[in-house]
Amino acid sequence: MKTAIKLIAIVLGSTLIATSCKKDNDDMTTPAPTVYYQQQDQMGRPAINTVFNVSAADKDAFNVATPVSQNAAFQAKFQSRLLALNAGYTTNALGLNAATFTGVLATDVLNASTSNTGSSSFFTSLTDYFTGRALADDVINVELLLIFGGTTGASNPGLTNDNVNANDKVFLASFPYLAAPF
Repeated sequence: MKTAIKLIAIVLGSTLIATSCKKDNDDMTTPAPTVYYQQQDQMGRPAINTVFNVSAADKDAFNVATPVSQNAAFQAKFQSRLLALNAGYTTNALGLNAATFTGVLATDVLNASTSNTGSSSFFTSLTDYFTGRALADDVINVELLLIFGGTTGASNPGLTNDNVNANDKVFLASFPYLAAPF
């Protein structure tokens, strides 16, 4: 008899616990589906992929390539494109020959210099070009200068300036620094 009472108590207790923990179907939520992200574009250095990869397939491949594999996959193509754009290219204002320059460009990462305060302009310190940039730096002009400007930056003056000399809105003085939207 004592065993039967204990058994009934256990069954009733289990039933009570099970029914009190059960939720209505309205309260049950389905877990969110797992979302997988895929890199679609990379732009450490603006316009490099646009200028140096001719085909859409190469542009897409460059965008999803890991930086460690980009040099081997794209340097030769970039060099061919550089020499097609500027047949007279020998070295640029940084002293980089075609192979070295396109090797740097083919690895699309934006390095950060811990020694540069960011107070110098691109045009007074071209060596800082590969170590980050300030929002107001004219990146396209620097790229044009390095592609077409020759060793002194003075060759092909008509090709070293995009004639866009400033942002159309003033940058903010504090974070996030970007110009206010239109």
